[in-house]
Amino acid sequence: MDEQIEAFLDHLRLARNASPHTLRHYSRDLQACADFLKQARVGDWRQASVPMLRRYVASLHEKQYERASIARKVSALRSFFKFLYRRGIIEADSARVLTLPRKRERLPRVLAPQQVNALLAAPNLAAPAGLRDKAILEALYASGMRVGELVALDIRQVALGSDALTIKGKGNKQRMVLLGRPALAALEAYLGKGREYLAKRRKVFDADAEKALFLNSSGRRITARSVHRLVRKYSLAAGLGYAVSPHVLRHCFASHLLDRGADLRAVQELLGHASLATTQIYTHITPGRLKAIYDQAHPRA
Repeated sequence: MDEQIEAFLDHLRLARNASPHTLRHYSRDLQACADFLKQARVGDWRQASVPMLRRYVASLHEKQYERASIARKVSALRSFFKFLYRRGIIEADSARVLTLPRKRERLPRVLAPQQVNALLAAPNLAAPAGLRDKAILEALYASGMRVGELVALDIRQVALGSDALTIKGKGNKQRMVLLGRPALAALEAYLGKGREYLAKRRKVFDADAEKALFLNSSGRRITARSVHRLVRKYSLAAGLGYAVSPHVLRHCFASHLLDRGADLRAVQELLGHASLATTQIYTHITPGRLKAIYDQAHPRA
C-alpha cells in the first residue's frame, strides 16, 4: 500500500509539477487512510470497499476534524483511487462515490487601512533585519503575493525603479505583480543597507542564498515559517490585539482594491486565481460600505 502511495506522489511530482507543500499534504492524508485500513486488517487497496472507505470518512467526523480538512482528505483519496484505477491496480474506483462535506463559507479576516498602516510602520528601520522586514511587509500588501511566492524571489527578478515583478505561482504559472511607491522605497532601502549586512553573516558558501532576495539572520534564504513569525510579531507590536498571518495581507490587498472599485477580473489576475469563483469571496461588503452606497445611490437617503 505504501509503495502505491509513493508511485502516486511521483506521478504528481513529475506529471503535474506538484509543489512540496502539496506533496506533503497528499502523503500525510493517504498514509492516514492506509493506517486506518491496516488496523481494520485490510492490507491491499484492492480490498478497500466503499463501506470501508465511508467508515474511514466517518471516523474523521468522529475525531472532529474541520470540514475543510475532511474535504481535502476525501479529495486526495478520490484522486489516488482514480490513479490506481487508470493504472489497472484496482478493478473498481471505490472512492468515486465519496462526497465532499460542504465547507462553511467564512469571510477572510481583513484589516482596516489604518491597521495595515500601523503594521507596516512597526519594524525598526535602524536595524538591517528591520529594513528587510519592512520590505517584506510592504511587498506582501502591495502585491498580494503568497508567502511562498515571496520567499522564492531572487535578486535578478527585481529591477529597481520598475514597479512590476514576474513571479511563479501555483503550478509554476507565471504572472505579473505590481509594487507601489512605498514598497519600492522599502525594497531599495533593504537592498542598499540591509541585505549586504545579512549576507556577510553567512559562514559557508550557499549558492541559493547568493541569489535569494530576502535573507534570514544567518544569511540564508528566508523561509515561509520565518515570515509567518515576523508578521505575527509586528501585528502584536502594532497593537492590533491579535496575531495575523501573511495571508491576511493578501486578503487585505484584494479587499481594499475591490472596495475602491477595482475590476474583479483584474484582481483575479493579480492574485493568480485560476477561477473567478475563488476571487469572489473578497466581494463581501462591510456595513459601513453598504451604508455609503445607500446614501450615495438612494433618491431619498
